[in-house]
Amino acid sequence: MGTLQKTKSKTYYESIIEKGHSRRDFMKFATFMTAYMGLESSMIGQVVKAMETKKRIPVIWEHFQECTGCSESFIRSDHPIVADLILDNISLDYSDTLMAAAGHNAEAAKHKSMEENYGNYILIVEGAIPTKDDGVYCTIAGRTAIDILKESAAGAAAILNFGSCSSFGGVQAAHPNPTGSVPVGDIIKDKPIINVPGCPPIAEVMTGVVMHYATFGTIPALDSMGRPKQFYGKRVHDSCYRRPHFDAGQFAESFDSEEAKNGHCLYKLGCRGPVTYNACGTMEWNNGLSFPIKSGYPCIGCSENNFWDNGPFVERLVNIPGMGIEATADKIGKIVVGAAIGGAAVHAVATNIAKQKEMKEAAQRGTDNEENIKA
Repeated sequence: MGTLQKTKSKTYYESIIEKGHSRRDFMKFATFMTAYMGLESSMIGQVVKAMETKKRIPVIWEHFQECTGCSESFIRSDHPIVADLILDNISLDYSDTLMAAAGHNAEAAKHKSMEENYGNYILIVEGAIPTKDDGVYCTIAGRTAIDILKESAAGAAAILNFGSCSSFGGVQAAHPNPTGSVPVGDIIKDKPIINVPGCPPIAEVMTGVVMHYATFGTIPALDSMGRPKQFYGKRVHDSCYRRPHFDAGQFAESFDSEEAKNGHCLYKLGCRGPVTYNACGTMEWNNGLSFPIKSGYPCIGCSENNFWDNGPFVERLVNIPGMGIEATADKIGKIVVGAAIGGAAVHAVATNIAKQKEMKEAAQRGTDNEENIKA
């Protein structure tokens, strides 16, 4: 991981080149991340310049009530530079999961980094925060998660909540929530917070959020739930490859049916794609190989608030605002066909009326011309 002094002197570009990547690899990565951040191609030059000139941002990564799945997702990206970014390119000064040091040495490195970079480091939080019984349900070296979070957040420039646990509470906060778990935003109120939910989030999404802050020094545009719009701006349903089957009224009735094997829509099997905002359908997982729906299982809505309590994962959704599909899923194919036939009929009538009007106007123009000649 290197010493703090060394990490402070390197730019992102220098670190990437030192890892053995070529200039061509670097440019590919800059283009890759520019697209993932939802920026126009004209912004590639700005991203490249920022990575060539800006020093790496110190990162403090805290782990509380969680399964470490977000860290696993992040470090297992198939993109080589994305995989290196977390370990080498963002100056990871503390992570009790990924760093080699342990015990007092690890804590000393963290406090040194927080003191020397006060007000300039990024705090990444993975996991919910228990609050019942004075927070004793998550203690590290005799200190509660609440105390550690407040201390680490005090000098942070921004906080990135990786995963649904730190963003919304996750499974720990599911009913009956015996430990009183809450998301980071319920405790820290005076810092910019970016929620990057998912169970876990996509590795390239996490990287894109880090790179956006590293490039522009600001947090990206967020939705009402604090999620970056470039990654959580569209529903999974809107980019799902099974969407044409939904529109055609072709649904799988069971997981082992021929319809399911043939890629028919999984809405009736509980898919939460129509109410879940995430980039799964466009970015997919494992270097764009697949995502849950593509592998044959419905979306469980893991990037949405309270997703564990939003009903059984295989229960058909009802009362979806703005779609009305709960009432028409069984008939939607007929409706689509009927609409097409009706549309054709309306078009025919409209065309006939237009032609009659055109003929009438032409006849009138002919009459007017004839009268003008006689005059």
